[in-house]
Amino acid sequence: MFETQALTSRGKTRRRSARVVAALAGAAAVALSMAGPASAAPLWPGGPDAPSVEELIQGFVPPTGSQAPVLPAPPAAAAPFSAPSVNPSSGETVGVAQPIIIRFNEAVGDRAAAERAIGITTQPPVGGHFYWASNTQVRWKPFEFWPAHTAVTVNAGGTQSSFTVGDALVTVADNNTKTITVTRNGEVVRTMPTSFGKPGYDTPNGTYIVGEQLRDMYMDSSTYGVPVDSPEGYRTYVEYATRMSNSGIFLHAAPWSEWAQGNTNVSHGCLNVSTADGKWFFENAKKGDPVIVQNTAGGTLNGWDGLGDWNL
Repeated sequence: MFETQALTSRGKTRRRSARVVAALAGAAAVALSMAGPASAAPLWPGGPDAPSVEELIQGFVPPTGSQAPVLPAPPAAAAPFSAPSVNPSSGETVGVAQPIIIRFNEAVGDRAAAERAIGITTQPPVGGHFYWASNTQVRWKPFEFWPAHTAVTVNAGGTQSSFTVGDALVTVADNNTKTITVTRNGEVVRTMPTSFGKPGYDTPNGTYIVGEQLRDMYMDSSTYGVPVDSPEGYRTYVEYATRMSNSGIFLHAAPWSEWAQGNTNVSHGCLNVSTADGKWFFENAKKGDPVIVQNTAGGTLNGWDGLGDWNL
């Protein structure tokens, strides 16, 4: 089941290449910019070429040392914008898939100048790129998931945010096995039977980002245009709801579908799990953790969902 909320504004822009420019004491600088995203495309669209859970686990061992490219030093140029808001905020600990989101108070005309005025420094060094959601919002994410325990500082027009990346908690939900596998820093810590979206409500493939978490809530089909009193309508109380997309997909406790979990898809798009598994995920997942859905018939999560950045 799912409900909707306002989506991040979309923008059509084009990509520019990044280039390495200099090495500085203890860290190097990279001028990395992107005028905007290319069209959304599947990260792993499912089917026979989708990686196995074992390959995914092996692929998320955090890079170290010389393997990682580096970031820009704090900018010297005057910012062509007033002090923006920066997400994550100072003091936060986030997951390895969390993008940096900068929201401006005014429309930015010269995007290249704005990017030059934004400094992102990390320890260890990490490379990445900008992409614009609109004239008032730019995002930055690493080329691959952040290494676990990276320290990040963002300087933008007088606003500074210093945050930390926590453990690499990576979740893979595979429709072929109808099982969710959770790894922490490369080691399996939990497996959960699940039920994906039923035919007509198939859960999209792709990489999701954990957003808000709600101890309990009502899921209401009228929020996406299906009347509650219609044959496919519902208004259902759920517990331990972890948002995976702004389009309304959650991983949540669904004791009514435990008979189906691990064998049959019966949800309206969400990942249904037992109450014990929903509680565990609620207590262990954090903002910015990735959830990778694969091998469904649901296409791919929109990259401009607001929590779908890794599908751009």
